[in-house]
Amino acid sequence: MSTIPESMQAVVCEEFAPIASLQLKTVPTPTAKAHEVLVKISSTGVNFPDGLVVQGLYQVKPPLPFIPGSEVSGEIVAVGDKVTHLNVGQQVIAWCMLGGFAEYVSIPATHVFPLPAPTDMDAIAGLITAHATAHHGLKQRAEVKPEDVVLVTGAAGGTGSAAVQIAKVMGATVIAACSSAEKCEFAKSQGADHTIDLSQTELKAPVMSLTEGRGVDVVYECVGGALFDQCVRTMAFGGRLLVVGFASGEIPQFSVNLALVKGFSVVGVFWGTFTQHQPEVFRDNMAELIQWYMQQRVHVHVDNTFSLSETVDALEYVASRKVLGKVIVKA
Repeated sequence: MSTIPESMQAVVCEEFAPIASLQLKTVPTPTAKAHEVLVKISSTGVNFPDGLVVQGLYQVKPPLPFIPGSEVSGEIVAVGDKVTHLNVGQQVIAWCMLGGFAEYVSIPATHVFPLPAPTDMDAIAGLITAHATAHHGLKQRAEVKPEDVVLVTGAAGGTGSAAVQIAKVMGATVIAACSSAEKCEFAKSQGADHTIDLSQTELKAPVMSLTEGRGVDVVYECVGGALFDQCVRTMAFGGRLLVVGFASGEIPQFSVNLALVKGFSVVGVFWGTFTQHQPEVFRDNMAELIQWYMQQRVHVHVDNTFSLSETVDALEYVASRKVLGKVIVKA
């Protein structure tokens, strides 16, 4: 194993400002505290919330300065003295919350997951956030059953395409709603049974046609704004409307009498909080996800890769909402 350097390259957020203000700097290499491991980063998954965090637009605002980036793949190069289940040299994926756009990151050992076999370290770096959010939302929050019809908005993006895959693994019928014909074709390639091109129509009529007037059992809603309002009108009685994100930039409001009349639930999906409140369930979920990935039941479609010095470009590309699947930054 090579010697751990005293300093490293990292993308640093000095103030909440436009993405372009991020800077690549030389900073001290972190060390592994008692319950942590130090990971030499191979690749980092880029997520829509990463761009919100650096602008101060996310639900959580980290203390400044900080290194953004929440999910990584890499190799353990140091282990804290209280860590007994992980070893130097293991290939892992990890949820670091912050610190991912760098060459090294120290991470609580509870958030590091060994890989059972060699695999594509670029692709698997994108497995955690989007797939784990979709998995938790559909499994614990919506309790999806094989007889359910699941509508996914933003179905060509990272978490949307993950939700399409996972709903299919769970046996559901999936309707993917996308903003273009190209994205609809991509959603079909991820396993969607039906697609709706929102550039051509609103949701309600095609959803009701596809469900013979009954509506959908679950909506995995990533977009917010006016599309959320359309989703409300597609719900079946007893359905579950999952609030996952607001890629449109507009946090919706709706008349709660519709939930009363149609008997559906509005359910929040905040995966980060879930991992803290139910860590054992989180670890069980990750074990299942990694198993599904190794069995090729789910996959990460890498739309584009960028170098660490191109992190601003990667974040702006994701913010443009042109991505099909995931974007990866290589350390």
